Amino acid sequence: MVSVNFQNINNVYKAAGIRQNTPVEKPAASTQKESPAFRAEAYTSAVTVRTSLTTKDERKKYEDLSNELDLKYRKKLEFALKSGQLLKNNSNDKSSVLDNLHKIITEERDPGLDKVNILKECLDILANPYVITQTCEDIPPQYKRQIIGLMTNLSENPNEIAIAKWELDNMHTGTCPAASIEFDLATKHTAEFFRMVEGLTSPKNEVVKTIKMDSLSEKSSDAIWLLTKFKTPHVINNFDTATVLLKPDEHAIIRARIQNHHKDPGERSMIDILIQSTLMQLGSQQTYNSLTDKRAPNAWTQEDGGLIDFEKTYVESVAEDKNTTSVTYQIVDEEGRLKGYEKDFPTIKKQLLDTLNMGHNIIIGYTWPDPDNGNRLAGHEITIVGYKTNPDGEVVFTCQDSDDDVAAPIEMSEKFLLPKIHHAGLPDEIASRDFKYEDSWKIGVDEFQEMRQAS
Repeated sequence: MVSVNFQNINNVYKAAGIRQNTPVEKPAASTQKESPAFRAEAYTSAVTVRTSLTTKDERKKYEDLSNELDLKYRKKLEFALKSGQLLKNNSNDKSSVLDNLHKIITEERDPGLDKVNILKECLDILANPYVITQTCEDIPPQYKRQIIGLMTNLSENPNEIAIAKWELDNMHTGTCPAASIEFDLATKHTAEFFRMVEGLTSPKNEVVKTIKMDSLSEKSSDAIWLLTKFKTPHVINNFDTATVLLKPDEHAIIRARIQNHHKDPGERSMIDILIQSTLMQLGSQQTYNSLTDKRAPNAWTQEDGGLIDFEKTYVESVAEDKNTTSVTYQIVDEEGRLKGYEKDFPTIKKQLLDTLNMGHNIIIGYTWPDPDNGNRLAGHEITIVGYKTNPDGEVVFTCQDSDDDVAAPIEMSEKFLLPKIHHAGLPDEIASRDFKYEDSWKIGVDEFQEMRQAS
């Protein structure tokens, strides 16, 4: 595969919140260059499902949780048990969902977060993971002055204050890649997801995780290079594993503390804010700011918005400790317009169906021509979670969209979706059947050096 220019992918993340009458004119977005993600091996995830409490310790922890809840949430706790989710232990340290929920209510939490509210948000996700959203929370009036002060570094410049106020009132997060990974963690790595929730809501607001080096690259030296390049705090244990520190940006906890008391229906939860910030930090070289929903440009992109494909794949590989190969299907010209496809639609369809039949979700980036930007492509990340076949043979994909204000799966026909898929994260044995590629982090570095020499 070759890398392509893919312009204005981040613009779509901001568009929904923009008003026509604003105090400050916003600058035009710059362009970015995106590469297919690095090569990876196959990944599997086997989980033993249990639906009954079998030890005295489990029964005690369940009782402790139940005692903190009203009837509505005791029913959700029972559903988590009966559905087999509560006792899953597919976490980095083999702790179960039950273990981590119990830690949330029995151990100290961040001083601005209520343990019962956190527990209820956890049970909401266990009952329906489609409540996970990227929809930005509004800031209540009593906090706006302080937040704008943080955004402007206490500037007294009226123009800077006006810009910050505009951004705060019109914010629409660009965290769809992070929200898609959050959903995948919650549904495919459930115990690890709630281990992360426990750590991020603790007073330290952090999670320590051991990952396999070959989740990043076949060569340990390349994996170390990636960890260093992305500025991920880490310790190399040996040639096979590394321990990484995952932490949200310093301002995420402010938004989470506000949501502890002021969450409106359809807005991000405390959990959404902390998980998405952590994943954005991981992919943006530790430069994300939750107050502004911006990250710093770097070697991979000159944008200040969401994560590009390569960064998303790195995050997915670290957070889920699995090798993911991101294949690019669309051919995009230098102006950001669709030229054609790397593979025919039957091949793309087969790759997607084979991946779903292996039991995996598929995080995809899909695009559409933006008529307000010369029909250059705009884009969004969603997750394909399943499919059905109609009597006429047409496949309909079931998807999760973190930006549709619908806490339920949606359906997209193959005729609608296949032409719109720019890239998809697949297991290596499926991606390598039809593509020949090299590690794209190498492609990204080469392109960055070429651009630097040309400038």
